[in-house]
Amino acid sequence: MAKNIIHTDKAPAAIGAYSQAVRAGNTVYLSGQIPLDPTTMQLVSDTDFEAQTHQVFKNLQAVCEAAGGSLNDIVKINAYLTDLGNFATFNKVMEQYFSQPFPARAAVGVASLPRGALVEAEGVLILND
Repeated sequence: MAKNIIHTDKAPAAIGAYSQAVRAGNTVYLSGQIPLDPTTMQLVSDTDFEAQTHQVFKNLQAVCEAAGGSLNDIVKINAYLTDLGNFATFNKVMEQYFSQPFPARAAVGVASLPRGALVEAEGVLILND
């Protein structure tokens, strides 16, 4: 099965040896997105967890759309938080971007993330075409 690379300028460019997403069949594997503004490639805020979380979902949304889908096509999300005390805020923001039924999800506390980000998320979406 061929793999197709997904790329959009509406999400941050990869900052390493990876693609924004890869499609194999009807499945799209979304790379982790940190809260970088795709234009400036800078964090949207150094300390505002909620603002960072919004940017993460905007970045994921842009990649989903470039793949021909939407956030609601995501079946699984993995979230990485540098402070699990922000878990409730993450949930609150996530509810603004997804409709029920919500995707499966893991939320993991980590020591650090690239560029000093407070949150990162990645996922898997299934396209119905």
